[in-house]
Amino acid sequence: MTGSSKLPMVKIYTDGACSGNPGPGGYGVIIVFNEHKKELSGAYENTTNNRMELMAAIKGLEALNRPCSVTLYSDSKYLVDAINKGWVDKWRKNGWMRNKTDRAKNVDLWQRLLELLDVHNVECVWVKGHADNELNNKCDELAVKAIKEQKRLKDKEISNF
Repeated sequence: MTGSSKLPMVKIYTDGACSGNPGPGGYGVIIVFNEHKKELSGAYENTTNNRMELMAAIKGLEALNRPCSVTLYSDSKYLVDAINKGWVDKWRKNGWMRNKTDRAKNVDLWQRLLELLDVHNVECVWVKGHADNELNNKCDELAVKAIKEQKRLKDKEISNF
């Protein structure tokens, strides 16, 4: 995206959690814009940790009501490396194949995320999970709490693991 210096600057912290893998899962998101913070979370009945990591990023970016310059923090190497190292672009270019024999996983969520990356100027930053990043730790708490307390949605793409 061009002209990113004029876009509002937003930080999004994300985390996904799963009780079993696959199993009940949840995501947590904290959006920071100036002095404002917004927390989001949700839960799914039968999913994977990687799907919840992707869902957290998607839900955070979907919550923005206009194009923004985003620093997205995640403790998921799967998410951060797939974007930063261009893996997901290669998978898409190759018909969602990781190589000649293995299909990419979570294609439905990657497609949603790629659409959002076209709207926003996003820099993905990996943070160590369960360490000293206060907002990442809070996202983990939101995700775990969602699994325990929220109505769990059905993950429509459970067969895509």
